[in-house]
Amino acid sequence: MDISERVSKLTPSLTLAVDAKAKAMKAEGVDVIGFGAGEPDFDTPEHIKAAAMGFLEAGFTKYTPSSGIPELRAAISEKLKKENNLDYDPSQIIVNCGAKHSCYNALLAVLNPGDEVLIPAPYWVSYPEMVKLAGGEPVIVPTTAENGYKLTPELFREYTSPLTKVVIINSPGNPTGVVYTENELAALAEVALEDDIYILSDEIYEKLIYDGAKHSSIASFSKEVYELTLTVNGFSKPYSMTGWRLGYVAAPKNVAKAIDSLQSHSTSNPTSFAQKGALAAYKGPQDCVDEMLAEYTKRRARVIELLDDISKLSYVKPNGAFYFLIDISKTGMGSVEFSEKLLEQQKVAVVPGVAFGDDNTIRISYATSLDNIEQGLARIKKFVG
Repeated sequence: MDISERVSKLTPSLTLAVDAKAKAMKAEGVDVIGFGAGEPDFDTPEHIKAAAMGFLEAGFTKYTPSSGIPELRAAISEKLKKENNLDYDPSQIIVNCGAKHSCYNALLAVLNPGDEVLIPAPYWVSYPEMVKLAGGEPVIVPTTAENGYKLTPELFREYTSPLTKVVIINSPGNPTGVVYTENELAALAEVALEDDIYILSDEIYEKLIYDGAKHSSIASFSKEVYELTLTVNGFSKPYSMTGWRLGYVAAPKNVAKAIDSLQSHSTSNPTSFAQKGALAAYKGPQDCVDEMLAEYTKRRARVIELLDDISKLSYVKPNGAFYFLIDISKTGMGSVEFSEKLLEQQKVAVVPGVAFGDDNTIRISYATSLDNIEQGLARIKKFVG
């Protein structure tokens, strides 16, 4: 029996594949430095774990409303109003099984077969595949290091067609670390308004920002933009809760209702006691986020120092998230060849840029220890040399 056409057209996630290969080599006793995973290396803060365990022990293990427990949706609504200047009623917020699931559900809720989705490249690996699964057509919009890997209004208009339904904006971004300014987002919002194009705003890295950069939520700019924006966020990155699988989408009422209906027939609710942990994340002390950010800031600074000492590599300084997208074009190798040889010869795992739509680059994550950063970049320098 054949598998479905929609699944057969998918490209496997190279980021997960690289991470799995590195972990398998480590399990075999190989001294591998892994820069592949987009996952915080910190434990989930104790007060979040304690909250979830307490409710688990108390028997909070049954179905919840498919859109999430009311108190968590209310807490998210409060957070969005306080931190993002976004006025979403709790009924407009749907809690999903991770921010990846939130993006997927949002696309499923608004796309019809043949609708086009603009995706600035370099992009997070799952965006094009999600669009395909939702019946849409991904339209890749190339950006360059010269423009900071940012979508511009000119590029937006150039790639828009009568079939364009959604544009995806990821700020702070993966894999580039790009952070759009308020003025840059406002200019993109104006283009979206011209043709009533939905904006999928993926803001999962909003709390991981450096050098005085500021996060802005595009939906906060005007009522008209608000009605076109699907705001996605979650708990994985700021609270090191990747395995908990909790994210959310805040959307106009009709879209939120559609997502709730969709989720009720697919996953049902997110895990009951994990939602209580997420509630503790938003209601509890935030010094854990500050501490992680301080450590990322140190690591980022050290990566900059070490990369600046490798003549054949270049990069656009990232202002958010925990990645560097590194230009390897001066080595004469494509990203897959570079990554495979680097892993084989120096036992360092990186993600080939072809996975993000740019074969002249590799991505490294500094969500790892300073010791790994020192050793790994020394090996990369030796390899390039």
